[in-house]
Amino acid sequence: MKKSEFDSLQFPDKPGVYIFVDEKNTILYIGKATSLKDRVRSYFSNDLVEERGKRLVDMVTLAKTVRYEITDSVLEALILEANLISKHKPKYNAIGKDDKTFYFVVVTKEDFPRVLIMRGRDIEKKVTQKELSISHKFGPFPYGSQLKEALRIIRKIFPFNDKDSIKKDQAEFYRQIKLAPDLGNSEIQKRYNETIKHIILFFKGKKQTLLLALKKEMDMYAKKLLFEKANEIKKKIFALEHIKDVSLIKKEDIEKRVSDFRIESYDIAHISGTNMVGVMTVIENGEPNKQEYRKFIVKGFTSANDIGALGEVFTRRLAHTEWQFPNLIVVDGALPQKSKLESILNLKGIQIPVVAVVKNEKHKPKGILGLKKFTEKYKSEIILANAEAHRFAVEFHRKRRSKI
Repeated sequence: MKKSEFDSLQFPDKPGVYIFVDEKNTILYIGKATSLKDRVRSYFSNDLVEERGKRLVDMVTLAKTVRYEITDSVLEALILEANLISKHKPKYNAIGKDDKTFYFVVVTKEDFPRVLIMRGRDIEKKVTQKELSISHKFGPFPYGSQLKEALRIIRKIFPFNDKDSIKKDQAEFYRQIKLAPDLGNSEIQKRYNETIKHIILFFKGKKQTLLLALKKEMDMYAKKLLFEKANEIKKKIFALEHIKDVSLIKKEDIEKRVSDFRIESYDIAHISGTNMVGVMTVIENGEPNKQEYRKFIVKGFTSANDIGALGEVFTRRLAHTEWQFPNLIVVDGALPQKSKLESILNLKGIQIPVVAVVKNEKHKPKGILGLKKFTEKYKSEIILANAEAHRFAVEFHRKRRSKI
């Protein structure tokens, strides 16, 4: 799809979901936006490769047009996006490749169901071990922090139990701040199960059905002269029709800049050159993807040579062409380490930017060497990647020493 073709389309400055489709009407990619107009326009910027990666450039090239669906709020766009991705599993949504690393909202099958946020792999493990029984599961969602913010908004309208509010020492606190229900008699259980049904309807994207059900319930209480209960329902209806998701918008603004952006970080660990190891850690969507972490036992050096060991590890990593290449590489050290990786990339004809995290005498980050458009925009992600690489390298080195 060319920029001129995009310019001929009209997108509203409203929240919603956008859908890239090819000439055969096959869905290629699904995304959400605070502003459909601004978000879709970003796919036709000159720096799309740097911002989003080559994979999405290929997607835009294949796309014939972009469809969209407006939502009343960013919160509803978040839920609609997850439902559509789960249904269609678009080729260019990385989230559709391996649900195990992404997040889900789980409703448990219990007398007083809990609403939980869990990674796919944890759900699979707990269900297999019969530690968890599920009635409903919604997702996948790429951003854990964004999903937590979404549930905070929903919980203020529909209080529910989670993993913390059922603990004896915290249950009363959650009830007092009206984020969890009272537990006890059958009438309370019945009302709570209605609340769970409301949450399920909302996550299914059926807000209008939910509003009709609530209005019917409000009218019923009013006819019975139970005005206090009718007023409670009225407040829920108002909250649903006027969702305040400013905090969620802020989360999206922070996190969309690292969407589909992969960072790899490398570090070496040893004691005076003995038991030398190297590691690679991966940050995707601004969060660690531990499924992609890799360990290397350094073979070419028997004495302390961090730069040489780093070169060996990185060369071995590049030999794995089946592993997805990153958009940015982070190395622990300074100019010599950065130059080493850049020279290896140049020899192989691979163009990936490299940045180095410089440490002080206490081994704390004091600066980042590299192009400013990366060091400034992705500063927090670079520091996180470097910290994960150091932690993982030290952990691997200690385990290896303990076996010898």
